[in-house]
Amino acid sequence: MARKTAPAILPAGKLPIKLLERLLKKYTGGGKRVVVGPSVGIDSAVIDFKDTYLLAKTDPITFVAEDIGSYAIEINANDIAVMGGTPKWFLATLLLPAGRTTFETVEGIFAALSGSCRRLGVAFCGGHTEITPGIDRPIVVGQMLGEVSRGRLITGAGALQGDDIILTKGIAIEAVSVIARTFTGELEKTFPAAYLKRCRDFIKRPGLSVVKDALTACKYGEIHAMHDPTEGGLSTGLYEIALASDCGIIIERAIPLFPETKRLCSHFGLDPMGCIASGALVLTVAMKDTQKVLRGLKKAHIPAWRIGRVTGKKEGLRVAGKKRTSPLKLFERDELTRLFRK
Repeated sequence: MARKTAPAILPAGKLPIKLLERLLKKYTGGGKRVVVGPSVGIDSAVIDFKDTYLLAKTDPITFVAEDIGSYAIEINANDIAVMGGTPKWFLATLLLPAGRTTFETVEGIFAALSGSCRRLGVAFCGGHTEITPGIDRPIVVGQMLGEVSRGRLITGAGALQGDDIILTKGIAIEAVSVIARTFTGELEKTFPAAYLKRCRDFIKRPGLSVVKDALTACKYGEIHAMHDPTEGGLSTGLYEIALASDCGIIIERAIPLFPETKRLCSHFGLDPMGCIASGALVLTVAMKDTQKVLRGLKKAHIPAWRIGRVTGKKEGLRVAGKKRTSPLKLFERDELTRLFRK
């Protein structure tokens, strides 16, 4: 009798992109009013509401417990903004660990959710809260709804050959904050307290929100695609744009790194290109408008750089060197998951 093999256990982090793509094609879709459904590289669903489109997004926060409310609002709002829309309404499912949740914990999360919603002009209008066995930290699953006019919708599938690629702020912003908050004890042996506080505060400065980045870019030029790289870092974000837009990408300059990003990633042996990167915005813009968009972002005090361009699909994802190009390194899962496995 043939022996049965044990089913493969999937590792922590996002599902492998090819697996996710197959599942989405097989099990999702339908609905006459669904203008844009689920797909790799698409940040929000789009539903036809006659004069406008309703944008709908859900995203969980699982890496951190501290400031989890602020994380939840900004991460979900980003996915509305990169579709060219305005975040309007938020619902949250709060799962709190049994045996360790206090009244102060619950109220602190509610207060953070409410405060972050007020700052963005979003209505905190519903959700669900429970004490849940089997988890060791609070989890917030957010759902953000927003609106965009019919003529201003942007998706990650709109990149065109010849577009320039712009990156705002820098990469691994969220990763720096998560690392500093989660591994404080270990890091205190090497880094000064003031330095670690600055790293923890990366969620505020430079910040996780790209709502202002997206709205500003759209004001100054013809934007064809926008995407906020999250799990899997900038590398995965670029791959998702290429997959959604059926194109290639070439990176033509060194990717800007914060000194904090460089030091913390080096300390743990992580590649910043594969670290969770909320806080950065990647957009493709018609070449004629590149400088206008860069000047507009600078005027709004948002650092931004042209990092490359969109090419034909056959050229794949490449990084330009002094003498030749090389393939862009891709990551099956976010680099941070290596630390949590340890």
